[in-house]
Amino acid sequence: MSLINYSSREINVKIVYYGPGLCGKTTNIQYIYDKVSPDTKGKLITLATEMDRTLFFDFLPLELGKVKGFRTRFHLYTVPGQVYYDASRKLILRGVDGVIFVADSQEMRYDANIESLYNLHENLAEYNIKLDDVPYAIQYNKRDLDGVISVDELEQELNPQRFPAFEGIATQGVGVFDTLKSVAKSALRNLS
Repeated sequence: MSLINYSSREINVKIVYYGPGLCGKTTNIQYIYDKVSPDTKGKLITLATEMDRTLFFDFLPLELGKVKGFRTRFHLYTVPGQVYYDASRKLILRGVDGVIFVADSQEMRYDANIESLYNLHENLAEYNIKLDDVPYAIQYNKRDLDGVISVDELEQELNPQRFPAFEGIATQGVGVFDTLKSVAKSALRNLS
């Protein structure tokens, strides 16, 4: 649910990066933060837990223009990767306008992807939201490493509904903005 700030004439859109631990959520956010113009972004905030962290920052993409006379400010969040931080994951999803699921392409992380995606469905259900109801995309990250699962195999298990999906190498920026733009554009269409 986008928040509207009438005094600043801004619509605030919340996009959450979800996925298993060490899949590249933080790397995506940091890459975007480094590439966004300094005068259009807020501070990068890190909330550290004992074993993981949550990142947040907001930015105002000037090239996207206005929606009904309002500028659009995007707030990007990551969730802690480990499922035992479920309460934090659930809380971060409150008021979400779009979700990017970052899947780790390595074969040894296959089960962690499935567990995290299942957890995403459960946590969205707490807010009576289904993935069909919210702008959503998948990024198959770490495509440059050895021992990765084919995209076809990942699609069969993680994306049978055929949501937008992108191959990624977040450390190099490959697929990072493509994935974000897909969800951001859908979120803006929902606002209009």
